[in-house]
Amino acid sequence: MHNALRATIATAVAGTLLTVLTACGHDGPAHHTGQAPGAGHTSDAGGTSGTSNTSGATGASGTSGTTGARRGEAGAKGTPATAPATAPDAVPGQLPGIGGRLRHRIPADSRQVVAVYGSGRDSADSTVVLYTRQGATWTRVHSWPAHNGKEGWTADHHEGDKRSPVGVFTLTDAGGVLADPGARLPYTRSASFAAPRWWDRSHWHDFDYVIAIDYNRVKGSPPDDPTRPDGESKGGGIWLHMDHGSGTSGCVSLSEEGMRSLLRTLDPDRHPVVVMGDKASLAA
Repeated sequence: MHNALRATIATAVAGTLLTVLTACGHDGPAHHTGQAPGAGHTSDAGGTSGTSNTSGATGASGTSGTTGARRGEAGAKGTPATAPATAPDAVPGQLPGIGGRLRHRIPADSRQVVAVYGSGRDSADSTVVLYTRQGATWTRVHSWPAHNGKEGWTADHHEGDKRSPVGVFTLTDAGGVLADPGARLPYTRSASFAAPRWWDRSHWHDFDYVIAIDYNRVKGSPPDDPTRPDGESKGGGIWLHMDHGSGTSGCVSLSEEGMRSLLRTLDPDRHPVVVMGDKASLAA
């Protein structure tokens, strides 16, 4: 009786973990077998209580404590950096390419913005730019080539559409397979982030470093918590994570160097947000 119960629970957990992983931006091989991805793998978002940000909306930034291991020993190396940072560039007033519709959703106390400029509505190519604000002046600090959903962008993201959600979302929690590189955001290190080895080898390091985008998740929880306050159909597990050279199922991916830089720079006290979308949607 006990063995049967354990088997039932294990099967349910494995199915949940697989769903979470695929949500974050990876389909894996075309022939999903339904088997558990190793020690348990993640890519969803959310926690057990609180409010969430849905597509095109923001809330107050910051974190509500930490969960899991926030520090750890050095792990295996991730994928090599592919894009050097650009020189700082002062931008007075408003952020370049961000129109009033989204600009007004950036919290007044936010002094760090990760802007994701998608090449086109149906394109998987994008550029990530980190801006910081002093007074009324935004400074362009770093820039990296990136990828978004393989089908492009949408203002009404749903599970399985392979598009990244357009909007403004807070950034409050981070984690990954590798040891904390010096993140200012709460960092959860866990083997459960590891991509299953039955995925293509190019995806194995995708989750070495991740930053949760607060879309359909509870802020203050680890990135791998699968709770979706707005329902499963709205998708979830939208992360910034390491790039594998092509589009995702909804996440935004960039180089290891870019992820390490963001982790070491994004500061809860500066209320960081991501502003993301195709260029036309951003400029509206």
